[in-house]
Amino acid sequence: MSGSPNHGPRRGGVLPDLVVIHFTAMGDTAAARARLRDPAAEVSAHWLISPQGSVEALVPEDRRAWHAGAARWGSVEDVNSRSVGIELCNDGLSPFPAPQMAALERLLAGIVARHRIPPERVIGHSDCAPGRKVDPGARFDWARLARRGLAAAVTPETGEAPDAARLAALAARAGYTAPVGPEVILGALRLRHRPWARGPLDAVDMGVARALASRFPVD
Repeated sequence: MSGSPNHGPRRGGVLPDLVVIHFTAMGDTAAARARLRDPAAEVSAHWLISPQGSVEALVPEDRRAWHAGAARWGSVEDVNSRSVGIELCNDGLSPFPAPQMAALERLLAGIVARHRIPPERVIGHSDCAPGRKVDPGARFDWARLARRGLAAAVTPETGEAPDAARLAALAARAGYTAPVGPEVILGALRLRHRPWARGPLDAVDMGVARALASRFPVD
């Protein structure tokens, strides 16, 4: 099967040093594939994984796939040029099936080895486009990837009182540099690290941001 035409050269000749994980917001793999291959849609990813665990290459990894849109991570403003994009066929509401997660682990292990990408630079679309995107969503099992050394996870460092400005500063050190307000950054942090947390900023949120900033500061 042919891939997607929606790609171009990586700008400035850069190499990928990020992986961005998405969901398609479509439960049907054929429909997701068709959209990612449609020139009129102007969207693509390097890889597509079905719920049954089938893996399809849509764009060569040396090319700039159009998956992240207006996004930022640390000092990276052109996330598409610096990343490999993985789309998981999922409607955004359902759990991710075990065969799909197993396939993702195998694929991801190869990508990070090929490009020497550290676990803290495997992120979600919601991390680099907070407020605009929520994928891969609250049901995605980041902890599973972290246990296999394929993503970052932290234990909150307690003892810091809630402070929105301080939270934003700590989160920025860890990569959350999108030009959005502290409440949006809080939402992105929770979606990734405390997906079922609700209510106002609390000490655990502060601890998550502090731990990320101290263990995984971006350049």
